[in-house]
Amino acid sequence: MNQNSSSWSIIWSSRGSDCDVYGQCGPFGICNAYKSPICSCLRGFEPKNFEEWGRRNWSSGCIRKSSLQCNGTTNGSSTAGKKDGFLKLEMMKVPNYGIVFSTLEDDCPGNCSINCSCIAYAYVSGVGCMFWRGDLIDLQKFSVGGTTLYVRLAHSELDEKGHLREIIAPTVIIGTLTVIITIWFARRKAKKQALKESKEKHLSSGKAPSVVLLGENLSRVEFQEFVKYKIEELAAATGNFGEANKLGRGGFGPVYKGRLPNGQEIAIKRLSRASGQGQQEFMNEMVVICKVQHRNLVRLLGCCAEGDEKMLIYEFMPNKSLDTFLFDPLKRVHLDWRAWFKIVDGICRGLLYLHRDSRLRIIHRDLKASNILLDEELNPKISDFGMARIFGGNESQANTRRVVGTYGYMAPEYAMEGRFSEKSDVFSFGILLLEIVSGRRNTSFLEEDHFLSLLGLAWKLWNEDHALALVDPNIPATCFEVELSRCINVGLLCTQERAKDRPSISTVISMINSEIVDLPRPKQPAFTARKITQDNDSSRQSQKTCSANDVTLTALQGR
Repeated sequence: MNQNSSSWSIIWSSRGSDCDVYGQCGPFGICNAYKSPICSCLRGFEPKNFEEWGRRNWSSGCIRKSSLQCNGTTNGSSTAGKKDGFLKLEMMKVPNYGIVFSTLEDDCPGNCSINCSCIAYAYVSGVGCMFWRGDLIDLQKFSVGGTTLYVRLAHSELDEKGHLREIIAPTVIIGTLTVIITIWFARRKAKKQALKESKEKHLSSGKAPSVVLLGENLSRVEFQEFVKYKIEELAAATGNFGEANKLGRGGFGPVYKGRLPNGQEIAIKRLSRASGQGQQEFMNEMVVICKVQHRNLVRLLGCCAEGDEKMLIYEFMPNKSLDTFLFDPLKRVHLDWRAWFKIVDGICRGLLYLHRDSRLRIIHRDLKASNILLDEELNPKISDFGMARIFGGNESQANTRRVVGTYGYMAPEYAMEGRFSEKSDVFSFGILLLEIVSGRRNTSFLEEDHFLSLLGLAWKLWNEDHALALVDPNIPATCFEVELSRCINVGLLCTQERAKDRPSISTVISMINSEIVDLPRPKQPAFTARKITQDNDSSRQSQKTCSANDVTLTALQGR
């Protein structure tokens, strides 16, 4: 939102090109999808390995042609005393891991120039001044939008015609400090008054929101050009969060449909005060989803955090979540097996990106049908990253005393011992795959079914060589016998008792697409024991009236 003109403008947009590959052009290389070759060195830099660049292998990046003087000091050079300058790059995707150090735009050049470790800076509206140390990686040039980035260069590389911005002397900053502070306090006072008036106008609660957006926590979120919305904007977009715009409710709280002034439809997750989730999950979801981008992951557009209100704003998914089709007999009949198989494949691709293809390894920890959203073409998008965990370095497994997720989808080692890994998500996917094939919830079985779960029924039918009896009657099993049999086989392999016996998600993709012809025979999966029949009528009645557990639960233990 442009605060001066009260109009919406594009700051950054995603492009499906080779430039979206992280570090495509290496350190100090800039990627432009509309040029050939797509990679080039910044002005003042040259390829580190000319031979590799000649073969269009740009991963080694670029190095400086001239050393930085840093505050005008040098050893015997003819340029002694001459200051470094800044190369101005417009319409850029800024590098990752920027450090926020000020909220005032005028502070940017001076603070960067007096810090020898600062090699680039930018001012991002709504966030403030950011600077970078070390190598600049993943630079992109956009045709529209983006951010203006200033990169430090030696004086000998400066353009005398003024295309490069000179360093502002620290004395100038000191001289204008009083004026800046005065303006800052005036703006802050005006903003407080505006928020108070808007709150009284749009919301029934008499408590005015704070203008501090989660303080330092929000500054630590890696910035990917998402918007920080005001609560009055979202109230107007949703009819003051009216019931008519309510899409549903999850563990986080209610979800609303909204429409922005430019006509864009959005989905708003509003943290409920009664929710077991809180600021930790709110921040976790922002941190995780800002680091990933894939066609099978839901896209976060922005957030709102004012006072007690915390909201996440996503792209709107017109077909809601997978469970609305999967477990609704009237809607399920409209999808043939090809549509279901496309959904299965899309979920696999999203998990593969999280586990292996993104620059971070991410374990979702709450994969289930209600956390898979469907766009207008029924393409699946994994959502709800509040429970996700980022793995670093060579880390492949972690332990926790705070078990989170949904019973019925949890791997045994996680539910019982708090151990989770990529194979925990694979277990959840196996349950989901069997649900898609059968059209039944894993937890929909009662005492008269004689099974603990859908997994128990699948294992029994598999052992009796009647696996296709598990298939939903709406799917013509005889027409897709091979694919359905493979999916049931893979579902049982994914739900093996021991994590090491489960395939990786990359192997799962090869299995369901018949790239691996001979599938291994599964052992008995977890949670397949038959229910114990009790003679006591009250006990039997108690079991029959128990509701199926399909909600997200959090188990807390003291440390």
